[in-house]
Amino acid sequence: MHSFPAPALALVEQMSAAAAEDPARAVAFQGAPGCNSHRAAMEYAPECLPLPCFSFEDALEAVKAGRAGAAMIPIENSQHGRVADIHFLLPESGLSIVGEHFLQIGYAVMGVSEGPFEAAYSHPQALGQTRLYLRQRGIVPMAYADTAGAAAFVKEMGDPKACAIAPRIAAEIYGLKIVDEGAEDAADNTTRFVVLAKEALDPASLADDVAMTTFVFEVKNVPAALYKALGGFATNGVNMTKLESYQTGATFHATMFYADIVGRPGEAPVDRALEELAFHCKELRMLGSYRQARSRG
Repeated sequence: MHSFPAPALALVEQMSAAAAEDPARAVAFQGAPGCNSHRAAMEYAPECLPLPCFSFEDALEAVKAGRAGAAMIPIENSQHGRVADIHFLLPESGLSIVGEHFLQIGYAVMGVSEGPFEAAYSHPQALGQTRLYLRQRGIVPMAYADTAGAAAFVKEMGDPKACAIAPRIAAEIYGLKIVDEGAEDAADNTTRFVVLAKEALDPASLADDVAMTTFVFEVKNVPAALYKALGGFATNGVNMTKLESYQTGATFHATMFYADIVGRPGEAPVDRALEELAFHCKELRMLGSYRQARSRG
């Protein structure tokens, strides 16, 4: 908690105390109050008790330890791709994906003065999503743990030549001046979040909904293993909407893959595709089935 800048601490302590009174309603997220993950949690579950955590690991640990009923974690952005090391954190956490949420992302430029600014502090994702804006103005991007935390940090520093790139609400929370809005480089800038909980949803409970299923796998180290492993999804008409590779360990021998598909176990085409996948895999780990929040058409 005390890694947060001083202007954020009082609100973090207040929110943490409220969450401790009713952990089942608490939704943990990474960042200071006012960040995009906070916004996503409140949009997804308006009656929840938001629980700010300094790191993604802290947010996941809050769920594992029973201090929160769920965690809201950003997983990918339409402009800047993968968020954080979620591919490593999700399987290691032992938690399951029980939902997803899409958040339209907009950024304001804020500071203790009206500029001009020499440096902009924000989360690396936000800096990547405002790269053109900053470059055109000669403002140096400076990475910080999260967007709203950067706003609190700029307030704490009091440097008139420093600004934060953060959601508009962060300026209201931390008493900063909004100098510009719409700093994002694309008007359709969107981040996808996943909701994590201790207990997975029963895929059968999603029978009346369009479902998504997420899993990670490692294919056998033989020629064309990935081609053969994925063939079952094509022949069974299962739509794979996401496939990303990532390395585990320092040998670079083992490549893991992270995948999303439309559908759920219990549907015959999905069951057949997963059975064929498993045949060609050294490891297959299901991360959860959940209701689709946005059509993948």
